[in-house]
Amino acid sequence: MNDEVDNMKFLFASDSFKGTLSSRRTAELLTQAAGEIFPGCSCASIDIADGGEGTTEAVLSAVNGARVSLTVKGPLWEETSGFYGNLDGTRAVMEMAAASGLPLVPCNKRDPRKTTTYGTGQMIADALEKGFRDISIAIGGSATNDGGIGCMRALGVKFLDENGEELPGCGEDLINIRSIDVSGLDPRVKRCNFTVMCDVTNPLCGESGATYTFGKQKGGTPEILDELEKGMCNYRDILFRQFGINMDNVPGSGAAGGLGAALMVFLNGTLKSGIETVLDLVEFDRKLNGVSLVVTGEGATDWQSVFGKVMQGVGVHCKRQGIPAVAIVGSMGQGAEDIFDYGIDSMITTVNGIMPLDEAMERAEELYLCAARRLFRMLKAGRAL
Repeated sequence: MNDEVDNMKFLFASDSFKGTLSSRRTAELLTQAAGEIFPGCSCASIDIADGGEGTTEAVLSAVNGARVSLTVKGPLWEETSGFYGNLDGTRAVMEMAAASGLPLVPCNKRDPRKTTTYGTGQMIADALEKGFRDISIAIGGSATNDGGIGCMRALGVKFLDENGEELPGCGEDLINIRSIDVSGLDPRVKRCNFTVMCDVTNPLCGESGATYTFGKQKGGTPEILDELEKGMCNYRDILFRQFGINMDNVPGSGAAGGLGAALMVFLNGTLKSGIETVLDLVEFDRKLNGVSLVVTGEGATDWQSVFGKVMQGVGVHCKRQGIPAVAIVGSMGQGAEDIFDYGIDSMITTVNGIMPLDEAMERAEELYLCAARRLFRMLKAGRAL
């Protein structure tokens, strides 16, 4: 039994605990606890994310890639520092939020009529210039509702008004589009594969579309949203007239204020679950070879955790290969146990008593390490049966 225990091979792949523990720090604490309970065990880890904030850094860490920094236009046309990831010289990964994200806009200046995805287009253009031919783009966390026209303008597409003048590429420009000129689109686009990390199914327009679903959090008042919806409907109609695609019938086209639609129409992008894309990029299935147990987790688990989140993705892949997976989480809300249907075999919380949220966050490392020790002790007891 001791030889078998000492040969235990663990893989750690937890999401970050927002505001307290990074994915990497959870792995360090798990490694410490596993070594205490199973001396001589083998521990490996993967920084992981679900296609949201932190995706680029997580993937770069997992594959030992390099960060590419550049100056781009921010959501309000100001110069800002953007970045994306170089995985291996041909593949790149980026987050649109690095150039066009909501945190880049001060609360008192948030107005989705004025914001643009132009900087995201600059990141794509830079990647094409550097020779990348497979680009994965996470499109969560946007500050924009411009239908992606700013992004496409940075890549050479012209959106023209009734006088044939080129529009800048903001949300308020959508209503003034009369035609789209794609003759100047960067020709390297056709030689590149684009994967769009997206876990929403909203159409471009309508009550569940880009504007009415996401516009309020970007600073849109009811009056502003009505104005932007008229513009988005105009944009939708022109896309249908010129390209024969009704984006209201395409799930995910309303993601990131309509950027999803632009990436599909102009770049022939393929929408794919964020966590599935990340797991593919980090070669998760290959890293499961010979693993005895996978430990994953996240800060707060509830019914939403089965919809494209880290635990769900990790659990499904483990189940497919017959490898047990367990989770350490900060809290369990309504529907948390739904995750058991997706390959997660058991779950424990870090919080070990009644305490205020502030205290739980302040003691996050201590509580997580204690939970990890409990987890491995239970595993050891179970193996002795």
